[in-house]
Amino acid sequence: MRIPLLAAVAAIALLPGIASAQSAREIRHDQKEVRQDKREVNRDVRRGDYREARQDRRDLRRDRRETREDWRDYRRTHRDVYRRPAYVGPHGYRYRPVAVGYRFAAPYYARRYWISDWATYRLPRPAAYHRWVRYGNDAVLVNMRTGRVLRVYTGFFW
Repeated sequence: MRIPLLAAVAAIALLPGIASAQSAREIRHDQKEVRQDKREVNRDVRRGDYREARQDRRDLRRDRRETREDWRDYRRTHRDVYRRPAYVGPHGYRYRPVAVGYRFAAPYYARRYWISDWATYRLPRPAAYHRWVRYGNDAVLVNMRTGRVLRVYTGFFW
């Protein structure tokens, strides 16, 4: 009698973690909804329909929030993916938080720091001449031509 009861309690405890992990298809669908909401907002603003644009902006914020929460759930359930070896920076490296617009020296975005499997970490696809780079425990999107930081996810790796 105790064993089936304990098994049921364990299954209930594990169910939210299992159910929260999304498939890649569901992630793509969520991202598609966000892009569609952006297009609707732009279309409504061009038409001058500001009430509809306001409603579409609410939908866009809600969809972005859901996508962000789904990513956090994925990250929580797949901790081993985000656990990397210690970061060893270029000569003279000392971690300083960076923000969008900061300019990296070339050694900081050299090939050895590239995150080439960005899809594994569910990072957005980099555009041409952009790369995801590991900087400390952060994931940073860098313009490879100028060294400028385009996006920063702090505390990305464990």
